[in-house]
Amino acid sequence: MRDFVRRRWKILFGLLVSLFFIWVSLRGLHLGEVGEHLRGAQYGWILPGIAIYFGAVWARTWRWHYLLRPLKPVSLAALFPVVCIGYFGNNVYPARAGEVIRAFVLRRNEGISVSASLATIIVERVFDGLVMLLFVFFALPFVGAEHIPPIYRATVIAASIAFFAALAFFLWMVFDERRASAVYRFFADRLIPARLRGPLDGFYARFLEGLHFLRSGRDVLMVFVTSVVIWLLETVKYWFVMHAFSFAISFIGLMLMNGVVNLTTTLPSAPGYIGTFEIGARVLEALGVDYGLAFGYTIVLHAALWFPITLLGGYYMWREGVKWRDFDRKNSEEFQAP
Repeated sequence: MRDFVRRRWKILFGLLVSLFFIWVSLRGLHLGEVGEHLRGAQYGWILPGIAIYFGAVWARTWRWHYLLRPLKPVSLAALFPVVCIGYFGNNVYPARAGEVIRAFVLRRNEGISVSASLATIIVERVFDGLVMLLFVFFALPFVGAEHIPPIYRATVIAASIAFFAALAFFLWMVFDERRASAVYRFFADRLIPARLRGPLDGFYARFLEGLHFLRSGRDVLMVFVTSVVIWLLETVKYWFVMHAFSFAISFIGLMLMNGVVNLTTTLPSAPGYIGTFEIGARVLEALGVDYGLAFGYTIVLHAALWFPITLLGGYYMWREGVKWRDFDRKNSEEFQAP
């Protein structure tokens, strides 16, 4: 039992986080009212929202294509299925495994090292977090800080520190590469066993290679602008799905909800962000929406974000012949690669 807990602690911790947020979401909720709102919803509004969402997925594909250019030019047509497979992995497997899965698929298809592509994926996530913070801080003057429930204000503060610190750290790594490498060697010499040192040195070098685009201010600006477009398109989906229900709040209010929700979903959770996504209903409640109605909207929105991309990603995963059991072996191969 102790060995199982040690191996699976990330999964168990994610489940506990999801259970906590499910408890927070269900407090004071009358499920009968939620059912009435779900029965009265006009689900046709979901279809244009899904179309807009896939536009955002295509924009994500272009952003990754842009980030990968210094490593190898990869066409959008080749990258789009890999991005969808990543969504499938995040939505079905624990511990955001989709990020690692798409790095492995990219290595198999295009020969780009997992460590270098993981660097670009981590940078993507940092820029996503910064844009979410931008949405939150942009919306606050219009809706008021009191509309972020107290339990989530700590998440926003912690995320602000984490994402800005991560960006600053990566910039330091690429602009002061000599000193960063010296710091790496200092700790590696003292903490890493000799038999692992060669593979780890290679991993570090390839990871650093994946960060080199940060040297270009133009590239950083392009990635930031693309990230803003991606999340604005996702907010448009929030807006379309809202029309399926009998409430209306401003687009800026939906930006606030989007920002808080996606900052919270960066926490470890069960696959598909169960529980951490549903806290969006509390934001809507703080904006004056009946909580039963807000919760019904949130679970429909979550389903509309989950099912289409997961089905498409699952299809691409099947078409590519990718299996979950392959990844532990491939991970070991990548770590041992020169």
